[in-house]
Order: sequence, then structure tokens, then C-alpha cells
Amino acid sequence: MSAALDVEELKRSSPDWAGVVVDIMKIEKRLFPKHESLARTFDEELRKKNAGLLYLKVNGEVAGYVMFSWPSSLYASITKLAVKESYQRQGYGEALLRAAVQKCRTRNVHRVQLHVDPCRSPALALYMKLGFHIDSLIERYYSSDRNAYRMYLNLEGSDLTS
Repeated sequence: MSAALDVEELKRSSPDWAGVVVDIMKIEKRLFPKHESLARTFDEELRKKNAGLLYLKVNGEVAGYVMFSWPSSLYASITKLAVKESYQRQGYGEALLRAAVQKCRTRNVHRVQLHVDPCRSPALALYMKLGFHIDSLIERYYSSDRNAYRMYLNLEGSDLTS
């Protein structure tokens, strides 16, 4: 991760809003099956109260993003974490996740939760590395033949910092 790293919060007032959204949608469509993609509901997701999106630029190019929401101070949900294929396994996913957890921490959230396909071992390893624990297995979460682990990170007492 020697390249210039810049994690930013996506805001509608940003002059590069449209360009960043186009880049994020390209990543979304490339990495996720159509039924898991937020491409069609992206704008709706971001309009939700207490929702946020952080994106990461490497040398001026959008390399990845993390979408999250915090319905209350009790918990926040990471709804999507994605890194462009050419930037995977270089620490960018970890940087995005740490930044999202830190945003949740500043909002006094007690627990961060997420869902992950047990077959996505690099993602699972990242979450466990950062202290997330498996809460339960949810059968047929993604589709009739794809399950998910529900995972959580308690922020009280956690030393995870950005």
C-alpha cells in the first residue's frame, strides 16, 4: 500500500459526486451478482437517514468503497465493502473497514454487524483479523444455495482504530 491513499466520505455537495458514483457503480456491477448488487438502489440507500459511504482513491482512481448505516447507537451495519480487483489484497479493504468502524465509533455506536458469504474466505479472514466474531449462520441468505455468516464487532472495549 505504498501508493497515495485517500479515504473520503461521499457527499452530494462534492464537485466530483457524479464521477465517483459512476466509478463505484462499475465496481459494484463487476464484483457482485445482479441480485446482490446495489446498483439499482444505490441512490435510495444513500438517502436513508444515518447512512454513509466512504470511498478510497489510489492515485486519483476510485479503488474501493464501504457503505454502512447506523439506525441507532446500539448498532451499525456494514452493507457493502468492495475493492476493485486490481487493488485487492493490498490493505485497501482493511483501510476502508477501519475508517467505517471509526465513523461508527464517533457516533457512539456500540456494535458493528455485517453479513459475509462463508465461501468468501479473504473477506472472512479480513473481518476476523479486525476482531469481528461469527454470531450465526443464516441459511439461504444470498440465494437458495448461498448462506451467510452474521458477524459482529463490539466497539466498547475494542481497540480497533483507524
